[in-house]
Amino acid sequence: MSTNMDSARARLLELRASIDNLDAALIHVLAERFRCTKAVGKLKAENNMPPADPAREQQQIARLRRLADEANLDPDFAEKILTFIAREVIRHHEAIAAAGREANA
Repeated sequence: MSTNMDSARARLLELRASIDNLDAALIHVLAERFRCTKAVGKLKAENNMPPADPAREQQQIARLRRLADEANLDPDFAEKILTFIAREVIRHHEAIAAAGREANA
């Protein structure tokens, strides 16, 4: 009995180590994504473009829903994550635009 429990605990530790590695990768990927979206926000602000692009957002949602489905991930879950990220990006873009307006005032 204890051999099965020891084996289960060892497997649990392996799985958790993989999860920890994946979490770290997610954080690094998100950091890189936000680095890129910050550059987009600056470009938009410098060229008086709106912070949000609803048509692009809808295209991205449809694209990521398809990718999620292909990866056997719940498309609704993927859409919720993208929507959350997009709201944060737009908030950053609005802040960049506001800072640019203040600097020019």
